[in-house]
Amino acid sequence: MQLPDWSKRLDHLKRSIRYSGDTDILPEWANEAYADPDAAIFDPDYASISGRSVRTIGYSKSADFLITVITLEDNGTLWGLSAWKSNESDTRSYEEES
Repeated sequence: MQLPDWSKRLDHLKRSIRYSGDTDILPEWANEAYADPDAAIFDPDYASISGRSVRTIGYSKSADFLITVITLEDNGTLWGLSAWKSNESDTRSYEEES
């Protein structure tokens, strides 16, 4: 399984800088959630403006919580765009899918 490349978007994982009190996400946590075999996948992401990104909601064992991961495949590279601790709506989607 190809995992997202976060090299160009690490700033989007540092949530507490942009949103006071939010949880920063480590790339390893985001990749664990992305690789969760029980993940809920929305392709395309229902909140995507372009219709090209994918939303994956999965569990990270290391973080011990659900993480929503946004990715985009472009020219054979899977880019990690953003990730955050899943909200109530995404948590419900995960529970319904798994």
